[in-house]
Amino acid sequence: MIAASTIQEVREQVAQWKRAGLTVGLVPTMGYLHEGHASLVDKAREMCGKVIASDFVNPTQFGPNEDLEAYPRDFDRDCALLEAHGCDLVFHPSVEEMYAPNAATYVEILDEMPKQLCGKTRPIHFRGVCTVVSKLFNIVQPDYAFFGQKDAQQLAIIRRMVRDLSFGVQIVACPIVRESDGLAKSSRNTYLNPEERQAALCLSKAVFAGQAAAEEGQRDAKALLKLMTGIIEAEPLARIDYVSAVDGETMLPADELTDGVLVAMAVYIGKTRLIDNFIVGGLK
Repeated sequence: MIAASTIQEVREQVAQWKRAGLTVGLVPTMGYLHEGHASLVDKAREMCGKVIASDFVNPTQFGPNEDLEAYPRDFDRDCALLEAHGCDLVFHPSVEEMYAPNAATYVEILDEMPKQLCGKTRPIHFRGVCTVVSKLFNIVQPDYAFFGQKDAQQLAIIRRMVRDLSFGVQIVACPIVRESDGLAKSSRNTYLNPEERQAALCLSKAVFAGQAAAEEGQRDAKALLKLMTGIIEAEPLARIDYVSAVDGETMLPADELTDGVLVAMAVYIGKTRLIDNFIVGGLK
């Protein structure tokens, strides 16, 4: 596996691969990889001639009081996982390589989409996501890019950005990967102590209960959210940021649980903010 730290290295390697007629898949990550990321690399390996993963903790998507400095990092461990899953190149740039001094250009969706769900408490987050992902698309010029459903709002926003800006990349959505007890895989799970780790299961319990109710025919979003909220509120260490049902494309509130509706949550377990979700009718 090639480890590249500069934009020029990536561009030269991709140009060589494309001259050989190979398709290129991109898996954007912030590092500290787990089996969820590995599943994205596996899907990219299945669909593409060559696979690139980015490993970059993007500062522009963190607010002033968020966990940028504390965000876990272990590049050697990341490389071992990526190589084991057949990644061909890892792009691990410095902040200075990705953002020029006094950089002042951002990519932002100017409607209600990024203001919903996580955007209510993280107002600059999706501007940072769109900016760094658009930069990665410009650098790599991938044929396909792979994102996980766990970050469902991010996935919807990136799809919208790709459509609006006519990027020549196909977005591939991949299912949530869970621990054996149901907790969604997340780099932030490492912040949890043993008691908090057990408490965090209230998220997946609420998701599974909501999913089962929807599959059994529940169509009233308010009733479903009440069921799920009750499960989370029964856990003393949990503090709800939101539990919401929204249109899976616009992120606007949904009253009826039709196919494609996203039921999503963000919950603090102690100081750690975790997210989970399901899509009525399954991932599209």
